[in-house]
Amino acid sequence: MSVLIVMILGGISLSRLPIDLMPDITYPTLSVTTEYENASPEEIEELITRPIEEAISAVPGVEEVTSTSLEGRSVVRISFGWGTDLDVATNDVRDRLDRVRARLPDEAERPILRRFDLASFPIVILGASSHLDPIQTRLLIDDEIKYRIERLPGVASLDVHGGLEREIHVNLSADKIKALGLPLDQVLSKIKAANVTIPAGSRERGTLEVMVRTPGQYTNLEELSSTVIAVQEGVPVQLREIATVEDSWQKVTRIVRVNGSPGIRMAVFKQSGTNTVEVAKGVLQEIEKLNRDFPQIQLTPIIDTSDYIQRSINNVGSSVLYGGALAVLVLLFFLRNVRSTAVIATAIPISIIATFALMYFGGFTLNLMSLGDLALGVGMLVDNAIVVLENIFRFREGNVPAMKAAVDGAEEVTAAIVASTLTTLVVFLPLIFVRGMSGVMFKQLSYVVAFALACSLASALTLVPTLSSLMFKSGATDPSSRSDLPRRLFLASGRWLMALEQEYQSVLEYALGHKRRVILGGALLLAGSLALIPLGGTEFMPEADESEVRVAVEMEVGTRVEILERVFERIQAVVDREVPELKNTITFIGGAPWGGAPHRGEMRISLKPEAERTRSS
Repeated sequence: MSVLIVMILGGISLSRLPIDLMPDITYPTLSVTTEYENASPEEIEELITRPIEEAISAVPGVEEVTSTSLEGRSVVRISFGWGTDLDVATNDVRDRLDRVRARLPDEAERPILRRFDLASFPIVILGASSHLDPIQTRLLIDDEIKYRIERLPGVASLDVHGGLEREIHVNLSADKIKALGLPLDQVLSKIKAANVTIPAGSRERGTLEVMVRTPGQYTNLEELSSTVIAVQEGVPVQLREIATVEDSWQKVTRIVRVNGSPGIRMAVFKQSGTNTVEVAKGVLQEIEKLNRDFPQIQLTPIIDTSDYIQRSINNVGSSVLYGGALAVLVLLFFLRNVRSTAVIATAIPISIIATFALMYFGGFTLNLMSLGDLALGVGMLVDNAIVVLENIFRFREGNVPAMKAAVDGAEEVTAAIVASTLTTLVVFLPLIFVRGMSGVMFKQLSYVVAFALACSLASALTLVPTLSSLMFKSGATDPSSRSDLPRRLFLASGRWLMALEQEYQSVLEYALGHKRRVILGGALLLAGSLALIPLGGTEFMPEADESEVRVAVEMEVGTRVEILERVFERIQAVVDREVPELKNTITFIGGAPWGGAPHRGEMRISLKPEAERTRSS
């Protein structure tokens, strides 16, 4: 019953574990972004970047401050030591920014403080294309599509880039303004003052109190054109007399192309701690509904990170299952007893499923590291059970009753297997104290493997003796008394094992008779192995085929976005010609989606799954 309780708890925990590619890593890094339109990089550095750097450099725990000053934007990045409480650091930085806010230009936007988090990257990138007017397409996405995706469980936000955003242009006539002697700031102030809705208090009407307001916001171009800018010699001067008003769009500084055609990029961000695969699955299902509900616009998934995560997790999960099955087959071959193998094999699923409960309550995710830990330790989970079962079986061969054999056999080796398990656990103990990103990643390894081994020890000392007392009541059976194939396999394996023992005995006798040669050979092997370490090379993470290729382009500073777009048209032609494995492409021209220099661009090429390709990414 205790084992069943653990299995149920672990099974429920497994169904609720968030799935991700790697453990949740919170980098000790903050960034401060400040917008100041139409300012040169030199002005940005002098007026915004340096005051912010001076203010935040005195924050406790800061290890490094780096900054980038671009046209109209300042980005300051603050790096703290690993282990820093980012909540406290964020409050300290925010306090410093409040002090320096008065020193910044009045036209500059309020500095935005962000954390650098892997979870802040989009899990799904969508491309939208349509034959509608670009402005209408953007309005349709902003008004009808965006909220339907953001309301899905686990979705934090949907960022939209590209298309044309509506903007009303007032084109002033320089000659008319000069002739009337109107200053520009007066024109601006009059337009702003007229485009407001002002509350006008309340008024009692019978038994009711009615709130009064004066609506004054513009609803069409005619109202804007009729705005009185000035009164000269008793004659009102309207805006239409000194300017032309047109319904247009914002200046294009970034261009998005989907599969070579103008389009809109939409990035889906998930909430922290949610299941990446489940959130992406819900988004893709909603995309299918949106394509049916809005046939005039086509939404295409370009990048789906959950697909690679799902394939990676499935591969590692399959490795765990294959490893466990092979371990059971090896046990069956050497033990040559189905009952004994079945008893020992129970330690593998019980230990693994119990570990899922630790991962759930410990706040871990189901990722490559945690599943890889289980794959690493699946062979060690049966060691304790083998020792206990073999000792119980030895007692049964001496005609000791089943219950007494189970108790005495397990008790006799308890100290030995506890010591053996502890020596293995101690190996993983130093990983808990590793600092930095490696410490965050290997912390899960140490906890998961240690807990799984502890569960296997508990299983070997409790469940294995219990099952042994039930399954071996009739005493030891001799499979050689059976007929046909099982008997022949039993006898053949017995002869092979006897031959193996004899060969090992001869090797052992030689080793004991030539101690110096054995010790010298071991020392030479050790020295040779250590000498090969520098030749192996090092890298932080192994290379992986994520079915994606990125092309980054940087041109001369100040290059117009139209020139950059023509370059990407040539790149798109090369990609279409040279990559038959192409699935989709999305191009962001004029900086990265999260902000960057306008003379840069990026193309993300989505490939067919690896199984459908003959070439790697």
